[in-house]
Amino acid sequence: MSLVRMRSFIEVYRQRSLSRAAKALNLTQPAVSQHITGLEIAVGKPLFERTSSGVEPTAAGKELAFDIGDKLDMAEAALANARSRSMDLSGVLQIVGHADFMAEILSEPLLPLLTSGMKVRMHSETGIMIKNMLLEGHCDLGITAYPVLDERLRSERIYTSRVLPVASKAVAERIAGAKSLAQGLSEEHLLSYNLELSLIETWLKKNKLSLESLTPSLVNLDFRAQRNILIQGFGWSVMPDFLCREQIKNGDLVELPSPHGTHEIDYFLIWLPSALRQVRVSHARQTLLNLIRQR
Repeated sequence: MSLVRMRSFIEVYRQRSLSRAAKALNLTQPAVSQHITGLEIAVGKPLFERTSSGVEPTAAGKELAFDIGDKLDMAEAALANARSRSMDLSGVLQIVGHADFMAEILSEPLLPLLTSGMKVRMHSETGIMIKNMLLEGHCDLGITAYPVLDERLRSERIYTSRVLPVASKAVAERIAGAKSLAQGLSEEHLLSYNLELSLIETWLKKNKLSLESLTPSLVNLDFRAQRNILIQGFGWSVMPDFLCREQIKNGDLVELPSPHGTHEIDYFLIWLPSALRQVRVSHARQTLLNLIRQR
């Protein structure tokens, strides 16, 4: 079977649309349609059925996609990596992710890419917007702390961080002087990453703490802003340790007690499989995977 036809089949299977697959492959829709027709003749069965919203794979289509799996992506990525060793990597790489992670963890691993002549554009987003920026073709790579459930995307864990409760020394002393840890926390202002209080709730639950009121005084999607306010002696928060490790070491912040321990947060590098057909993106992905995991 033709590699070009197989590539078109996999993209249509993932996108559930001939037009979106054509856009992702930088082909015309008639060309993609011809590739699918050629495959159907070779297989002897229809691979897709048209629906009001696009196409859906038939049983034969699902079986073929299952047999192929990620083998085609892996082969194309390997080929792109091989080409990258002898090709000019200059051009623009678009990366989207959490601003604080990109500033604290991603910046240094970007240096080899920058010195190779590659131009990098970093976009700050969070949650579903990171996924959408990739799916809509605005960015090549993404970094997220949220699980990737969309089957159109691929991901690999690149970094794991402990999550710590922190406050300034003065606030920590007031909390320690209260009748209980729960009371001490309740009497101080809370700073949170989001209104869902995801990291805070997880820490409270692990430590069997129940607070009467959990209305944050500040909500900000960049932990560095919270960190600066905490250092000034206002409130407490829960954040990844790579964002407060140095501040704890030099005494600007204090780790609050965790009677039953802390938990961890994972960060993932995510991408569209079709993006790895670009030598620049494939090389950047592998470079970042290798360097960030070494930190």
